[in-house]
Amino acid sequence: QVQLVESGGGLVQAGGSLRLSCAASGSIFSINAMGWYRQALGKERELVAGITSDGRTNYADSVKGRFTISRDNAKNTVYLQMNSLKPEDTAVYYCNFLTGRYSYWGQGTQVTVSS
Repeated sequence: QVQLVESGGGLVQAGGSLRLSCAASGSIFSINAMGWYRQALGKERELVAGITSDGRTNYADSVKGRFTISRDNAKNTVYLQMNSLKPEDTAVYYCNFLTGRYSYWGQGTQVTVSS
């Protein structure tokens, strides 16, 4: 059974940085894309950043220039480096792995940015 385990969330002051990690446990094959989503209180879940198997990336406009997504295919791990954090980045962050057949989600990690 595949599980995605996230780490790296926490409380940080505005302007600070955090690095999220998400690693897959269990047998998972042919991951096509990895991504990070977030859901703020009272809002819908939104895509923050995504990365394909060949390294192409895309970002939400609100995080461009501040966040960087990367992946380690050998470790089935995706990272999100978050710099210049703002209070509006406060949310639960979820990782997602897409294979040809399945979509896997992490349990979520809280990121809180204080002003």
